[in-house]
Amino acid sequence: MSMEKRALQLASVASMIDQFNIPNIQILQTLGYKVDVAADFTDPGTITTERAENLKKRLAEMEVRVFDIPIPRSVDPAAICTAYKKVKMLLDREDYSLLHCHSPIGGVIARQAAKSKRKDGLKVVYTAHGFHFYDGAPFKNWLIFYPIERHFSQYTDILITINKEDYKRASRKFKAKKTVYVPGVGVDTEKFKPDGNGREKIRKELGLNDDRIMLLSVGEFNKNKNHETVIRSLAQMKECGELPDNLYYIIAGIGDREERLTKLAIDSRLQERIKLVGFQSDIADYYDAADAFVFPSFREGLSVSLMEAMASGLSIVCSRIRGNTDLIDEGKGGFFFDPEDVSSVTNAIKKLLRSDKDSMGSYNLEKIKKFDIATVEETMKREYGGVTDI
Repeated sequence: MSMEKRALQLASVASMIDQFNIPNIQILQTLGYKVDVAADFTDPGTITTERAENLKKRLAEMEVRVFDIPIPRSVDPAAICTAYKKVKMLLDREDYSLLHCHSPIGGVIARQAAKSKRKDGLKVVYTAHGFHFYDGAPFKNWLIFYPIERHFSQYTDILITINKEDYKRASRKFKAKKTVYVPGVGVDTEKFKPDGNGREKIRKELGLNDDRIMLLSVGEFNKNKNHETVIRSLAQMKECGELPDNLYYIIAGIGDREERLTKLAIDSRLQERIKLVGFQSDIADYYDAADAFVFPSFREGLSVSLMEAMASGLSIVCSRIRGNTDLIDEGKGGFFFDPEDVSSVTNAIKKLLRSDKDSMGSYNLEKIKKFDIATVEETMKREYGGVTDI
C-alpha cells in the first residue's frame, strides 16, 4: 500500500453525497486524505439531474474525483451484480486506505468488494442510515435484511448507527470491530435559525396571506414518506367540518408518487389547499414561512428534514417511529401519530392547532442544539482519525 492516504466515499445515489457527505469529505481532506466519490449520478435520487451535474463541478473544485456507478436502491440481482463488478474493479485499481460506504445495498456491495483489500490494510466504515429492520417492522424486512446486515458486519471496522434503537441492536448482535452512535448527519443550526426573511417571500410566491396556517412537509414523493395519509387526514377533517378555513398544506419534494398525490388532493376537493412545490434549493425559507411541520414517514434513521424543522423553531406532528422518538418530546415539541392510521394523524393535527405552537417551536430550537453539525463533525473526525488503530 502506498504512503499516500486515499479514501473513497460510496453511496447508492448522488443525493446522499450532496445532502449528507460533503462534511465527511472535508473532514477526510483535513486529515490528509485524497478523496474520491462513487455513486449513481445519472439517476441521482432526491435531487435533480441539474443539481447532480452542479455537484460534480463542486466536487471537482474540491479536487474530488467522481465515479458514476449505478448502484441500485432495490433488490435487483442483475443490477447488483453489475454494480459489484464496477466497485470491485475500482477498489482493485485504486490504492485506497479507507472506504466509507452508505445505504443497505451500497453497503453490501462495497463490503463484499472490499473483502480481499481489507487483508492489505483497507479500513471499512459503514453508516447505517436506519436499518430496514426495527421494532414493528414487517417480518419480511427481518427475514431479508437482518441476516444480511449481521453477516456483513464482520467485514466492517466501524459501524456507525444514527439512532439509539439501531445502536443498541447492532452493539449487542453484530460483529463489527467497533460500533458507534452518531446523532445523524447533524444540522446546521445557524443556517436554519428562524429570522423571518423567508416568510414574506415564500408566502407571496404561494399566494398565502400571513393569517393562513401553513403546514409543511419535506420529503421524497414515495411510499415510505407517506404524504398520502396526511392528505387523507385533511380530507377527513374537511368531511367532518373540522378543517380550518385558513389551513394549507405544502409538500416540498420530488418522486414517482407526485401524480398520485395530486389526484388524491383533487379527488378530496382539496386542490386549493394542498400544494406540491417540487424540489426547493431555498428550503430554509420554506421552513421560515411555515407554522408547523408534518412528518408522516413509515421508516427513518434520523431524519434531516425533521432536524431542519426543529432548527427552524417549528412545532411538529410526526409518526411515532424510531429516530423521530430520539428527537421529539411528546407534548413539549409536538405530537406523535400512528402513520398507518388516518384518524391518528387527524387527532395529532387537531391537538397541534389547539396548542401553543410558538412555545413548542422554542423547545425544539433548544433541544436540537445537541444535534448540531459541529458536534457530529467532531465525532466523525475522531472516528476517522482512530480507524487505523482498529
